[in-house]
Amino acid sequence: MDVIAQRLNTAARREKAWRWERWGVVPDEATQLALAAELGVEPQRVREQGWPHWLPTGPGVNLTAPWTADGVVGLLEETAGSAVLDRRGFLIMGAGLATSIADQWLVAEAPRLASVLRGGRLDDDLVSCFEQRVPALRQMDASLGGGSVRALVDAELRLVTDLLAKSSYTQGIGQRLLAVAAELGRIAGWANFDAGYHAAAERYWFAALHAAHSADDRAAGANILKCMSLQRVDAERPREALDLARAALAGAKGAPARVRAMLTTRQARAHAVLGDSLDCEHLLADAERAMSRADDEPTPPWAAYFDQAEYCAQVAACYLLLRRHDTTDYWLTQTLALQPKERSRDRATYLIWRADAVLNLGDVEHACALVGQAVPDIAITRSIRNHRRLLDIHGRLTAYHHPAARALDDQVRAMVA
Repeated sequence: MDVIAQRLNTAARREKAWRWERWGVVPDEATQLALAAELGVEPQRVREQGWPHWLPTGPGVNLTAPWTADGVVGLLEETAGSAVLDRRGFLIMGAGLATSIADQWLVAEAPRLASVLRGGRLDDDLVSCFEQRVPALRQMDASLGGGSVRALVDAELRLVTDLLAKSSYTQGIGQRLLAVAAELGRIAGWANFDAGYHAAAERYWFAALHAAHSADDRAAGANILKCMSLQRVDAERPREALDLARAALAGAKGAPARVRAMLTTRQARAHAVLGDSLDCEHLLADAERAMSRADDEPTPPWAAYFDQAEYCAQVAACYLLLRRHDTTDYWLTQTLALQPKERSRDRATYLIWRADAVLNLGDVEHACALVGQAVPDIAITRSIRNHRRLLDIHGRLTAYHHPAARALDDQVRAMVA
């Protein structure tokens, strides 16, 4: 910022760069051209490609990595430690590449993981220790937001990657450790996605998908594709989002009912984005049938969060996209009544979604009250996605010049300051 300020003969304000990274604010043309000059980028590229696509790209995704045990260890070594430094707020996989990767995952055979003699031998107790630490990282992400935990999860993934690369282990121990790496990569990807670092999220999820494949865990791989599908929704690539959601569901045919309900609602959501209400409704009916059996079958630990509260929220998300606001309000009322206290980030999201529905139903005062309830949670969680949701609904509400909107404006400005 100091160098740019000198070029423009203005005061250096570091919060500007923070807003570009964290709040999705686009710098004006003069600032972009000053930054481009420092980075050696031609002005024509700045004007033709727009922000942030003209920025020089960092490391990409190694799309040639084989679907083997050695391939995944190499991919993890390329990702853990470096991806956390990748702060690009845009996708780096071109259109269609993620779908191609999902297609490869569907047909690739899980490799047999042979015991290797590269270092000390891993035992059951050590792997169990790593397995037991993963739930705490999931919980911290849900409570504190991706910006608070992304470095912590990456450090754990680096340690697991180092053990995979340098230790010796049996087939069973190796698969369990790869499953841990897959889930850590998924959490790291989600944390970076939540913090607005889309390129880093892609890199983590690609490595995690390979790890889940080598661990012969189809359901875990499907869960990673489900996350990638939502990222495509946010990036306004709905067709690709639908392709990924379909691949996830197709690849988890034998998964427990709770997992299938979760994946089915994600595919329904992709249809809702596209306005395919009939397909969306059919899938929601399938999800309801699967969810009715969820408590009767064992569930992977990473899927336990998809309880009745989360199920109701995902159904509500579909109806919100379809602009069926009465139905959305009905499902979100259930969600918020059931939502566990520790999921503060999700609670804030669902309060804002309900405020959106209520506002569209004409109740400005109630919408302001709901957003006001969300503000404290958003203030304590580092989630760029929720920050952007707050700014959007706040801007719409203040346009009404309602007393409740003016009070909310004071509350939001205090939080931003």
